[in-house]
Amino acid sequence: MRTADARLAGGRGGQAAAAGPGLPGPGTTSPVSGAPAPECSSQHGPLARRLTVLSGPSGVGKSTVVAEIRRSHPRVWLSVSVTTRAPRPGETDGVQYFFVDDAGFDRLVDGGELLEWAEFAGNRYGTPRRPVEERLSRGEPVLLEIDLQGARQVRRSMTEALLVFLAPPSWAELVRRLTGRGTEAPEVIERRLEAARVELAAEKEFDVTLVNTSVRDVCDELLALMAVQ
Repeated sequence: MRTADARLAGGRGGQAAAAGPGLPGPGTTSPVSGAPAPECSSQHGPLARRLTVLSGPSGVGKSTVVAEIRRSHPRVWLSVSVTTRAPRPGETDGVQYFFVDDAGFDRLVDGGELLEWAEFAGNRYGTPRRPVEERLSRGEPVLLEIDLQGARQVRRSMTEALLVFLAPPSWAELVRRLTGRGTEAPEVIERRLEAARVELAAEKEFDVTLVNTSVRDVCDELLALMAVQ
């Protein structure tokens, strides 16, 4: 088995019920079409201008959106996170995530090799730094799928990055998606629901909100924001 360092060097790579906390009410639309790209003025500008961060609560469909973009627009480079979480059925190391143990994750943190990292539901997740910076320096469009803690870290280090919040159509729909997976224990689901309440309340920290009523529509809107044809 390759070490974590060796594997990471190459990259990692949609009628609403009553709205829950931080959710748009019935009839609310997202101001996404035609949104201008952020201006770059700081020392991070040349790298950050093509960096887009996609975040939102667990179960909202981030992975599904990313998988569709990966399929339909392979020129968008999608960073693959490293995690201490055990693989779910059907997941492959280096595709959905790089899977490492706690000691391997500690080495990445201590070596400054993560652009951001966070702990969620008892597991740690992080973005390998070097592959992101290499692709940004070449002018490639880069998309990060990360949680709220990670998005905040990216905002501090690359202030011109575009932060996109993916919201569910309603709180009831988010609960349905989380409980319908059938892959996690009840206590894990409860932790995810509690975390989702916190994440939804942070929506105002993001530049743009997309409501996931249609994966295809969300992908089109996200690609337009990234100026990808």
